Amino acid sequence: MRSFDYIIVGSGIAGLYTALLARELGSVLLVTKGNLEECNTKYAQGGIAAAIGPGDSPELHRKDTEAAGGALSDPESTQILTHDAAERIGDLIRFGVPFDTIDGEIALAREGAHSVARIVHAGGDATGQHIEVALAGLAQNSDVELREYGLLADIHVEDGAVAGVSVFDSRTVTIEKTGCRNLVLATGGAGRLFKLTTNSEVVTGDGVALAYCAGAEVMDMEFFQFHPTALRLPGAPVFLISEAVRGEGGILRDEAGRAFMGDYSDQADLAPRDIVARSIVAMMRAQGTDHVNLDVRHLPASRVATRFPQISRFCLDHGLDITKSPIPVAPAAHYMMGGVKVNSWGESNIKGLLAAGEVACTGAHGANRLASNSLMETLVFGKRLVDRTATPVEERVSEPVQRREEMARMPAREVSPDRYPSPSLGALQQLVWDRVGIERTGDELAEAANTLAAWEMALPKPSDRPSHDLRNAVMTARLMAEAALNRTESRGAHFRSDYPDPSPEWLKHVVYVR
Repeated sequence: MRSFDYIIVGSGIAGLYTALLARELGSVLLVTKGNLEECNTKYAQGGIAAAIGPGDSPELHRKDTEAAGGALSDPESTQILTHDAAERIGDLIRFGVPFDTIDGEIALAREGAHSVARIVHAGGDATGQHIEVALAGLAQNSDVELREYGLLADIHVEDGAVAGVSVFDSRTVTIEKTGCRNLVLATGGAGRLFKLTTNSEVVTGDGVALAYCAGAEVMDMEFFQFHPTALRLPGAPVFLISEAVRGEGGILRDEAGRAFMGDYSDQADLAPRDIVARSIVAMMRAQGTDHVNLDVRHLPASRVATRFPQISRFCLDHGLDITKSPIPVAPAAHYMMGGVKVNSWGESNIKGLLAAGEVACTGAHGANRLASNSLMETLVFGKRLVDRTATPVEERVSEPVQRREEMARMPAREVSPDRYPSPSLGALQQLVWDRVGIERTGDELAEAANTLAAWEMALPKPSDRPSHDLRNAVMTARLMAEAALNRTESRGAHFRSDYPDPSPEWLKHVVYVR
């Protein structure tokens, strides 16, 4: 059996960045589910948050992060995130990411819930694509060994430490076992568990499900962020309309053309994402429509075209000139705040099992992620993760984060699989969208949890990529449903109409362990 110092699973910014750093410390195998470029990173339009502009500071960035996080952001994690941000932007510049500039200085944009302009971007609204191309090119020309179309099938743990993995090759339909000292999960989130999502098709909760089954602790799974503005155009696929559009002055309007966000928040169109998403849902319900309108017609057409070239081009390709007509938008599943519980060094409770990016839960985002903090969180904690692995696994002393937590186990549900419809990814996506979506109730969550438990029992051993995807999706979706059912309050991205207010009793994180 071959063995590596590092096996890194995932080829988004988390996987590529950590691989490029880790190769300085040992042998690296990078495993990715599709081709190297298929991930969520390339769809990230807005940019990366960093306090590098005049009038800004890491402390102000930290305050904005914690204000958006529903009082659940971990202070240590937010401090690290915001104070290390400027150095990590420097890393990307050295790796060749061409950030946009004005008169020789990095251009900064503003997004919702940020008190100042601090969003670094590239190619206008093509930041993720530029990062992915730059890092993927470096990885392909390095000594990092790449394995495309490889699905993580199992994580092998011996005596409380990672021993290796089983990887399913979806082209040859074979499984290969590989050993490692450090396993870094960088598999992204779980947006494809929902019917409407901005996420890549490969993002089915694999890392969370497999880590949980291996004995890793999983935290904050009830908090899933819905992006307020995804394109809702007949005949067009779901397409992200960046929050930066509202940062540049875009206005959300109802069917009558009235700007309505002032009714819901003093910050109006620049309110935190959870507030904007629920406000849009309320307006759609009141007017009996499936969308609201995002209006940029009052902005100079040349400014819109140069600042948002991808959005302008995509909409134009589908018959919509956004400089002349409003953009029909509605919320879509976007980002998982929860994930594999890690400390400030990216370590899980299993020795040698680390996580970075959306699959990891550092606690920095709390109950609701501040816009454009996700890519920066990946960089900051990815760097710390690699620094940590310079110390041999057996010599590492656990450094738990000081936060209020409640340990939980998924309840045993007495369900009969033959009483429920046959499991499929499409059925799961509809169930999760309807029952574990933007607005939730206890009855709906219990129905979802029962259905998912029945599907978990009914699924045969996976034998191809679709069956692996479905197994992981069912497990991750059940963790979401159980956690949301458990938290009897509303906080951040988690909203229950039967418990519409936050409760001081729930100022804690829920951690699930097998």
